[in-house]
Amino acid sequence: MRKHLIFNKNYLIITFILLIIELFIAFYVHDKFIRPYVGDLLVVIFIYTFCKSFLKISVNQAIAFVLSFSFLIEALQYIHFINLLGLQNNFLAKIILGNSFAWADFLAYLSGMLLVLLIEKYFLKNK
Repeated sequence: MRKHLIFNKNYLIITFILLIIELFIAFYVHDKFIRPYVGDLLVVIFIYTFCKSFLKISVNQAIAFVLSFSFLIEALQYIHFINLLGLQNNFLAKIILGNSFAWADFLAYLSGMLLVLLIEKYFLKNK
């Protein structure tokens, strides 16, 4: 497992920038487009860059993991998993697990990972 652990400063910097953007959206943007859709698109990119900050895995492996994880969280929202855990009033649990299912979120997650794929494969391929 040790050979799969790395530290990539560039991905970590992007992760922190995305975290700041996500926090800004969470606390200050209360619209019907940026918060639900752009926020979801950015959160999968955030998870991707976080993983790539510490794991030596391929772009495709990271994308597959992030999409699987995101789809799982969304499916758990569909069955109101946060309520089953008794955490429906826990602010942190609602932020991490989410509390509302939406089919459109799947499209936002796919769009985020498509954006990552395009950037990684076509803009950064010579890096």
